[in-house]
Amino acid sequence: MNRLLYLLTLLCGSLAFGQTNPDVFIASIDTDEEGTTISGLQNLSNDPGYDNQPSFGTDNLLLYAGNNDGQTDIFQMHSRMGRKMRAGGSLAGGEYSPQLMPDESGIAAVRLDTTGLQRLYRYERSGKSTVLIPDLMVAYFTFYDANQIVGCYIEDETLNLFVHKLDEAKTYTLLKDVGRSFHKVPGQNSVSYTATNEQGQQDVYLLDMDSLESFFVTQLPIGVNDYAWLNDSELIVGSNSSLFVYDTFDKKDWEKFADLDANVITDISRIAISPSGKRIALVGIPK
Repeated sequence: MNRLLYLLTLLCGSLAFGQTNPDVFIASIDTDEEGTTISGLQNLSNDPGYDNQPSFGTDNLLLYAGNNDGQTDIFQMHSRMGRKMRAGGSLAGGEYSPQLMPDESGIAAVRLDTTGLQRLYRYERSGKSTVLIPDLMVAYFTFYDANQIVGCYIEDETLNLFVHKLDEAKTYTLLKDVGRSFHKVPGQNSVSYTATNEQGQQDVYLLDMDSLESFFVTQLPIGVNDYAWLNDSELIVGSNSSLFVYDTFDKKDWEKFADLDANVITDISRIAISPSGKRIALVGIPK
């Protein structure tokens, strides 16, 4: 496979046939005595191009990789101001997986240049960009804290799990052949990631950030690659137009959490949950 095409395939989310133009949707999570419901689902990006990889910086700030006249750039949505705007990017290439820096001083994103160079950058509000991890072809990542980045980098067309400490400018490679979904676990000293098991399905693991040891959590449903933490003990995934939850305390099977309007969204893939747990962002195909 052409190497640049391979990198684009990874960053665009290994989309299946028919999923070439996903949109970012947003909704509210409402909890009362009768249970939890999803309400107010709306298409946030509403664009014919590629819109994907949402992440909440705050409850009122959502970042995502969006189509900008054929190039993928960083977009942000401020719910209080009720507007969507381009947050940054480079004419030299496209940006993917944007996330607010833990100190809120800028936005981190993977940039794939037209030359094939791929690095993790920090974008300041002024528009200036600097490489966060030199000489590492980062594909996906998350911040554990302001000093530690957990994610995977590309080497020999595989994804390798790494922890990078910014204060030491040092990268620790922990495991080869992992998945694309990384999340700091709310209220815990761990980051979750996925790895392919012997049946070809994705298993979720917790990486203890003190010992750097990994612990098995559960297997994702068949065909699912993406998940998020609904809270400190429950995982949430999407399939078609439905959402499912796995409770790590009960350790039962995945249970249906919500049925969304199939006339609005289908083929749900990536999910992001706001810090308060009251908002959810979904990537799916608009109907």
